[in-house]
Amino acid sequence: MVDLSVIQWLDLAGVFVFASSGALVAARKRLDIFGFVVVGFITAVGGGTLRDMLVSVPVFWIQASIYVWITLAASVMTFGFSGFIDRRKQWIVWFDAIGLSVFCVLGASKGLEITGDPLISVMMGVISAVFGGVLRDIVCNEVPLIFHGEIYATAAFLGSVLFVSAMGIGISESIALWLGIGAAMMLRSAAVIWGWSLPKSRGLHD
Repeated sequence: MVDLSVIQWLDLAGVFVFASSGALVAARKRLDIFGFVVVGFITAVGGGTLRDMLVSVPVFWIQASIYVWITLAASVMTFGFSGFIDRRKQWIVWFDAIGLSVFCVLGASKGLEITGDPLISVMMGVISAVFGGVLRDIVCNEVPLIFHGEIYATAAFLGSVLFVSAMGIGISESIALWLGIGAAMMLRSAAVIWGWSLPKSRGLHD
């Protein structure tokens, strides 16, 4: 039996959930099964791909094809249940929140491992968490959630900062992971439930 670490299990779970959130958007757009796979794939691996390119390491899904298989499985499963899911946007929101919470911490962890720089690690966490969703929304002709004023990237930032800070004061990595995931999930959940949002510009006036 393959002995996977907590980080590896979380990484695989995050890819599955994010691929499902992408495929759910494809369901709302009434795309075919190929569309489900494409949108699911770019949602699941987009952020991690950009992160790995920025820190000059091999792209994770090219090094391990299991990530590709997981995105395919998640996308096809979502396609199979698309009639039941229909247009329920809340499914997308919550799947996306879970993926965001997991990926912000995993991205920060990888950034810290490679660079050792706390600020860069936080930035890698945010990029890992939000960029796949940005690509998904652009491909599906929607305004990305990150630009809606919703507390989205802010939740990823909080989770990344908490993880990096916990590691910096000597807390074990496994505890730091769950602290970061929990903080990001709670903030994003609160924003969804109570409609919290960031201040918006009033625009320019002549």
